[in-house]
Amino acid sequence: MAKQTSCKLILALDLETREEAFAMLDRLGDSIEWVKVGLQLFTAYGPDFVREIADRGFKVFLDLKLHDIPNTVAKAVQSIASLPVELLTLHASGGAEMLEWANKARADYAPNLNLLAVTVLTSMDEAQLRELNVHATTEAQVKHLADISLAAGIQGLVCSSLELSPLRTRFGSDPIIVTPGIRPKGSAADEQKRIMTPRAAAAAGSNYIVVGRPILRAADPAEAARAISAELSEVH
Repeated sequence: MAKQTSCKLILALDLETREEAFAMLDRLGDSIEWVKVGLQLFTAYGPDFVREIADRGFKVFLDLKLHDIPNTVAKAVQSIASLPVELLTLHASGGAEMLEWANKARADYAPNLNLLAVTVLTSMDEAQLRELNVHATTEAQVKHLADISLAAGIQGLVCSSLELSPLRTRFGSDPIIVTPGIRPKGSAADEQKRIMTPRAAAAAGSNYIVVGRPILRAADPAEAARAISAELSEVH
């Protein structure tokens, strides 16, 4: 996948049922290009749900955050290769060997797929890192996991917008960076700890921002999505 120069919006389709999901996509129409399918809907409806979304003309980001022994993750990537998916997540904390095996499976079976290593979840802060016996700062831990991931050949990273500038300084423009935890001005933070506005994330170097509830809960979801995309287009 060629990396675009402008930042793109990905809708986090975090809804309860297939019916709700497709009703929302009908309301959104062409205001959305990218859709993120997460664990909830994928475990409920499986690969066919992904195919249905792609059949409607949307690009699919499959957010499964794979994390297991290297062979199991590689086999999962091989299975996902048959699906119309362009972005797939796995946990950087799975380690270098797991990441390398996953990337080998991608190269063998789905060369157009981009793997994204999740660094530190945007719902986590340093107190929660301490619970895991991680005594680095959040930024240092993100950089450490990013180093491991990119050395293993992974195409991109998932990180909060607060780590965007340090990662761009460290790695330049090459890695794809996807940024969740994005909240337009006036939106509730919900459980997100490390958040930023769409414009600020784009200016800091994000390739894709992920937005869910501020669109899904809007009175007019299509208008909300278009407003975010317009904000992104103003950043060069």
